[in-house]
Amino acid sequence: MKFRLISVFLLLGMALAAPMRSAAQSNYSFSLDKEVVQVTWNADGSESLDYVMAFSNSPGAAMIDYVDMGMPNSHFDMTTVHAFVTADMMTEFKVPVSTSNYQGSGSGFAVQMSLPIYAAESGSIHVTVGTITNVLYKDTTNPTTDASAVFAPTYFNAKFVHGSTDLTVVFHLPPGVQPGEARYHTPSSNWPGDAAPAIGQDAQGNVTYTWHSTGASGSAQYLFGASFPNKYVPAGAIVVPPAIDFSGISDWFGKLVGNGAFWAIFCNVVPWAVILLFVIIAAINAKRRKLEYLPPKISIEGHGIKRGLTAVEAAILMEEPLDKVMTMILFGVVKKNAATVTSKDPLNLALASPLPAELNDYEKAFLAAFADPSQTNHRNALEDMTINLVKSVSEKMKGFSRKETIEYYKGIMERAWEEIRKAGTPELKSQAYDQTLEWTMLDKNYEQTTHSVFTGMFFVPVWWGRYDPGFHPTAAPAGSQPGVGRGTLPGAALAASVVTGVQSFSGKMLGDVKTFTSGVSSRTNPAPISSGGGGHSSGGGSHCACACAGCACACAGGGR
Repeated sequence: MKFRLISVFLLLGMALAAPMRSAAQSNYSFSLDKEVVQVTWNADGSESLDYVMAFSNSPGAAMIDYVDMGMPNSHFDMTTVHAFVTADMMTEFKVPVSTSNYQGSGSGFAVQMSLPIYAAESGSIHVTVGTITNVLYKDTTNPTTDASAVFAPTYFNAKFVHGSTDLTVVFHLPPGVQPGEARYHTPSSNWPGDAAPAIGQDAQGNVTYTWHSTGASGSAQYLFGASFPNKYVPAGAIVVPPAIDFSGISDWFGKLVGNGAFWAIFCNVVPWAVILLFVIIAAINAKRRKLEYLPPKISIEGHGIKRGLTAVEAAILMEEPLDKVMTMILFGVVKKNAATVTSKDPLNLALASPLPAELNDYEKAFLAAFADPSQTNHRNALEDMTINLVKSVSEKMKGFSRKETIEYYKGIMERAWEEIRKAGTPELKSQAYDQTLEWTMLDKNYEQTTHSVFTGMFFVPVWWGRYDPGFHPTAAPAGSQPGVGRGTLPGAALAASVVTGVQSFSGKMLGDVKTFTSGVSSRTNPAPISSGGGGHSSGGGSHCACACAGCACACAGGGR
């Protein structure tokens, strides 16, 4: 009887303890006041991390007894992991770490807070990880020469962490990399700080990129990246994605249906064929998606036509190639006397001062990209400009039909060509073309149409010399119409000049246009990602979800 009573009390005690622990675990509430992470890429291609994080626990909240540290991948050496907590704001005490207690999603380890941070108290931790491998990938822009490194600091569950975080991320590039050889990647669009990092050197003389914001969130994933020549790290340190491994599939099917000769052949051939088909379809869809830079929400059909878009905005709506869009913007700023092309290879612009008042926001951003005399940040600035332009068009299209609006602007383009065709003289034809130039460029067969419409000589517009620095005007024809320039070009030469402008952007300013478009679409129309959760103490979990240009990804996530 005594044994039964003891058993009952033990079971009752366990039952009562479980909800108490559960209630405590659901009562975490804290702020991540400051986070500084030093990310070092070593000469052997490995990565080292140094985290300092300051927490403030909320009044009445459960104590912070564990902190989960998410890692970029599972290839971290636990023997190089060390963690410390600050007891009196000055002294660091070493505390245990373990992977068995880790409850975040993905890979990582748990820091056991031997000196917990109690309710209404503050404390900090210092965590170092000496070696993480498999963190470098081929740069997608220059895969044969450059390595790419992307990192996301660990972050916590939004239901536990609140307030803003003073976040600093410092990249230390491998020894030997020179400032002019490396380039930073534009951070993820949710980053509240400056996109361009502060560039400097550490105590060892290695190049550093430093991003900082006082308004970051402890529950947000921020992506940062850099690319540098792969000659500074061993070739074996750069991850090469493995071929798809289908081993075991045939055996599984064979066991499922029997071991007869017919079924053996069937199970060896059919699964491969089906899987290969899915792989091919997925690859095609992924490639197509990279060139679709409009966000999915713009495809949700509304009603009616969105009037008032500029030709450039209409081109974005039609998802015209971005090198053509850039050329349209170039013509716009030249026509408005905001810029003059001083050289085409490389493309350099002389900006007017002051700038005309009627410029659109994307035209101002376009000109700002060329205001840097160092000529090093055009591509990043043009990518940011394009992303903002896409977002602006998406916002303007809310509630309107994309299909109807595209048809409307195609009609404007067709009427522009018709007006040019009907012009009675070369001068009138040239004047009509001058007024509708950007609209005619919406034509997917622009080059061919230009050749068919302009069969004779073309009187160039008055601004043509600002676009073509090699053009030498002649005397104005007697009785020429207003707006007609002082020289002529064959229609074929005109078309070739515009096409050359498009190619100049593609090759000199944007690099590979598909890669540039992929960089834009990864931020305006990213592939669907899953979000993580979990953790049982002072935070939450995270999955590594990357959307970045010119890189493969190695992210960090954390729990608790």
